[in-house]
Amino acid sequence: MKKKIKTKKMQKAGSIQIASNQKRVKLDRAGLRRDVRKILELLGAPKQELSLMIVDDEGIRTINRDYLRRDRPTNVIAFSLTEGDFGDVNPGVLGDVVVSVETAAMEARAAGIPVEDAILYLILHGILHLAGYDHEGPKGIARARIMSAVQQAVFFEIRGYRLDFRL
Repeated sequence: MKKKIKTKKMQKAGSIQIASNQKRVKLDRAGLRRDVRKILELLGAPKQELSLMIVDDEGIRTINRDYLRRDRPTNVIAFSLTEGDFGDVNPGVLGDVVVSVETAAMEARAAGIPVEDAILYLILHGILHLAGYDHEGPKGIARARIMSAVQQAVFFEIRGYRLDFRL
């Protein structure tokens, strides 16, 4: 009699969509997708889906103005799809993270790091917001310290060095 071998089903990783509407930085999409999967795994959300949009300053300024009523470029914006009236429609989808490569490049130069690391750090920051971390509001200082500690630890785990980089 043949024994049945029980096999564990592999947990399917969530989809990570990457769009790039800029020409300044050539993206290593496979590497970026791998790093984002690692971030989600470290945060205990390996099956979550999310989309990344990499833009220039004008692109992020338009998004910032149209959706957040702030008429200026910024480095990263995160749009959660798990909050609000319809946040439970598809709980497997975290949301969207938008990063400006122009601002990331300026911040990378100032910090003396590769632009790819600055972009990853900003994506990580956006994902942390989607995961519920925050650094604003009435308990801002304590929340900022917690978010910063998690961000530093996750970045170190992926890149192998501590980044003293302020957003």
